[in-house]
Amino acid sequence: MTMPRTQSRLLRRTVALAAAGVLLAGCGGNAGNGPGVGVGAGNDTGNDTGNDTGNDTVASLPPVQPVTAADSITDVQGRKISPQRTPERVVCLVALCDDMLAELGMVPAATNSALLAHPRFLGREKAQKVPVIPGGFISPEVEAILSHKPDLVIGLEDTHGKLAPALAGATTFWPVQPTTWQDSVAYLRDLAALTRHGDKAVAAEQRLRDKLSRAEKARSGKRALIVFGSDENFGVATPGGDVAAGLFPRICDYPWQNRGVEGTYSLEEILAQNVDVLFVETIAFGAPGKKLSEEMAGNPLWAQIPAVRNGKVVEVDPEVWAKGRGTRSLGIVLDEATAALR
Repeated sequence: MTMPRTQSRLLRRTVALAAAGVLLAGCGGNAGNGPGVGVGAGNDTGNDTGNDTGNDTVASLPPVQPVTAADSITDVQGRKISPQRTPERVVCLVALCDDMLAELGMVPAATNSALLAHPRFLGREKAQKVPVIPGGFISPEVEAILSHKPDLVIGLEDTHGKLAPALAGATTFWPVQPTTWQDSVAYLRDLAALTRHGDKAVAAEQRLRDKLSRAEKARSGKRALIVFGSDENFGVATPGGDVAAGLFPRICDYPWQNRGVEGTYSLEEILAQNVDVLFVETIAFGAPGKKLSEEMAGNPLWAQIPAVRNGKVVEVDPEVWAKGRGTRSLGIVLDEATAALR
């Protein structure tokens, strides 16, 4: 089975899973805009923010540095962000924003993500009290955004960058585009500098480093892949394009690489990898239906994958694994992944 590259692009973009404009290799192609470049000005974490190959270990990094309060920052993309005042009312158009605010002890003025309903964030009851921006992830309504009188609006650059002209003058718009966990940490530190919550960002970075360090020391010899999709249209999350997938070469054998070429890939290629554990992100369009693993159960090739034969297919929460991208989400990914890889 193959899926044309254009269909793979539409699938991943529609559900807000693209990171840094990089399409995830799967039964569709993969193309990339390259890795992040550097960390926020004045808040250097000492981390390499290039493609996270897993060759360096967290233990080899310098200690977490303090975050200095600032009225403006220059982020990992070299973009200068200068809010008119210390941000207190933040509107989130991308789940990374919700993740960062949660780590800083803040709640968004409004959001279009379901991440906060996760029990390790606000939980369903409290999350329902956060206003939702109409229009969905792809086309959030500008009037609705501005109705919340935000000091800062954070969105995904390759999706929400088009909103910048409409928001200009009324608020500060910050387009983010993480490709690695180091990028996510840098964005968190920058937001902490702007909001004067540096101590909480340092603590969050340390928690993630500690979890990743433990996972690296206990690195599994098993082979794993993360697949995402709906029905039988699916792809494979790729380090260098998907932040969560970028952690996996550090903690196990993750054979799928960002090829950066046009073309299509087949389920036969996944079968040939002899994967021991499959992590599955089911992307629901409209009302929830069957899990992707259930949809694929009747496919003869799917059934031959060792992970499927041995009952090692793990359905995970795509709000956390695919969309979260922040330090708290990545901590959950590490917890769930290391448990399944034992």
